[in-house]
Amino acid sequence: MDRLAVLRDFVARSPDDPFPRYGLAMELAARGQLEEARQAFQELVDRAPGYVPAYLMYGNLLARMGDKARAREIYRAGAEVSARAGDSKAESENLAALAELEGAE
Repeated sequence: MDRLAVLRDFVARSPDDPFPRYGLAMELAARGQLEEARQAFQELVDRAPGYVPAYLMYGNLLARMGDKARAREIYRAGAEVSARAGDSKAESENLAALAELEGAE
């Protein structure tokens, strides 16, 4: 069984656990299955909006896909979620990615 199949199985067995869904989204992105990765990240932030690691990676994926407006929204949301969670490192990473995206335009 390949890694993608294992991750899909984990998500199916524990749909509300954010970690396997994050792993699935990351694996899909690594394989270049960008639209599926986007869907997996969106499901992740919908189901687990407090899962801090999702936002930076989701924003990066959206920027890679050329959806800069949505990437900005996700980076901003990620900074807010990170601040509420007391994760200043993740907050600053999201803000830096947002600034870089805005500076590139």
